[in-house]
Amino acid sequence: MMRILLTNDDGIFSEGLAQCWEALSSIADVWVFAPDRERSASSHSLTLDHPLRAVEIKNNWFAISGTPTDCVNLGVLHFMKSNPPELIVSGINFGINIGDDVTYSGTVSATFEASILGLPGVAISQEMGIGADLKRTASLSAKIILFLKSKNLLQNSTIFNINFPKTKPKGISFCHLGKRHYEESVVENVDPRGKKYFWIGGAPIPSHPEKGTDFEALFQEKISITPLHLDLTNYEKLKLCKNFEEELKGLTE
Repeated sequence: MMRILLTNDDGIFSEGLAQCWEALSSIADVWVFAPDRERSASSHSLTLDHPLRAVEIKNNWFAISGTPTDCVNLGVLHFMKSNPPELIVSGINFGINIGDDVTYSGTVSATFEASILGLPGVAISQEMGIGADLKRTASLSAKIILFLKSKNLLQNSTIFNINFPKTKPKGISFCHLGKRHYEESVVENVDPRGKKYFWIGGAPIPSHPEKGTDFEALFQEKISITPLHLDLTNYEKLKLCKNFEEELKGLTE
């Protein structure tokens, strides 16, 4: 039976995590390593300035005093070291992770860490609102994972970012990341003690979804599946810059 490490960024007591575990347990041996509290938008942060705690709240369910990235590390490199997982699954997240949001997402970043460790990762997120059904999403996620595995798509370091519409899905679309536009906003206020505080973040700016993107898939009430990778190199720009290497030699002489 396949072995899966399951994590999230909404915390160990998240309903999305519980539903995902329930569905995945029918196809795999699932171990849970999840933050002991909300860690949304923690991105790919790793805790290095203080020790981590791990509390086993029930059999193979560990609450970790760190980020999703910490959870993956502790699970793979310590608790499951003698019999490592074949796949890292992160979710089900409350809210979609599409476009630029994947760079902020703790949910998606857990799969980035999986990739660094040489393991495939699948991030699962649910659009919230009327009609959202975590149990349905969990069941479909298990089926999609089995499909990807049967097609040999869950190879080492492969990442898939999957987002579910709030309604019953009308299909599945393999697509690329879109571009989410936000109002550039920082709200300043004063607390009861007279000290200033700030909230970062504006509301999304409505726009028509670009063709072939995860935005379009969800707009069409489809499941979006986007393959991701960690190589951030701009190869087009690199090719251009190579032309100037000779000119730069003099700077180091």
